[in-house]
Amino acid sequence: MKNLVRIAGLFFLLAALPVARAADLTGTWQGSFQYNGESNNLTLHLAVSGNAVTGSVDGLPTTPAEIHDGKLDGDTVTFWLNTDYQGETYKLIYTGKVSADQIVFTFGTDDGSWSSPLTVKRSTEATAAPDVTGTWKGAFDFNGDSVALTLHLTSVAGAVTGTVDGLPTTPAEIHDGKLEGETLTFWLTTEYQGEEYKLVYKGKVAPGQIVFTFGTDDGSWSTDLTATKS
Repeated sequence: MKNLVRIAGLFFLLAALPVARAADLTGTWQGSFQYNGESNNLTLHLAVSGNAVTGSVDGLPTTPAEIHDGKLDGDTVTFWLNTDYQGETYKLIYTGKVSADQIVFTFGTDDGSWSSPLTVKRSTEATAAPDVTGTWKGAFDFNGDSVALTLHLTSVAGAVTGTVDGLPTTPAEIHDGKLEGETLTFWLTTEYQGEEYKLVYKGKVAPGQIVFTFGTDDGSWSTDLTATKS
């Protein structure tokens, strides 16, 4: 009897494996939806680990919009994100049915006041984006002194998070980080002589290094920084 139970369990697991493979969402998905009679293109950058889904959505007023609470349950994917429209912030809920190389979504506001269908298909375009995940070190000149910085970066489907060590506020958390092709952008805040400053970073990614220009958001000060991967 025990052997029969084990055999039945083995067959159950083997039967489930193809379903798990079919629902692999990692990659880039593209589609469009109708809003006020116009077609709006969206690009979803998804990554799956276990049943957790992370990534971002491009094409909404807030771009990229980071995915929250993403999960894959069988062939159903769900997540939510925030976007701004005409000065208001809206929470959009996505529920999608996964099939071969496409996801059929219904998404809309969390209060149910608006919704729309959206079908996205897996992109066949090459998406060999540079990988910036890791630790990067470099230095910049400030009033004749060399200031060393260490950047701890994590990139998931175009969204970049992490911290920067070496500024007066350490570690300084990265905000609105994104990687578009070879261009990396983010901002952070730091204090200097009792004042708080917003520093905006824009970098060009190459193998083993990132060449940044960064400075205050009002343009009153800027400098260059070349960071190499350690």
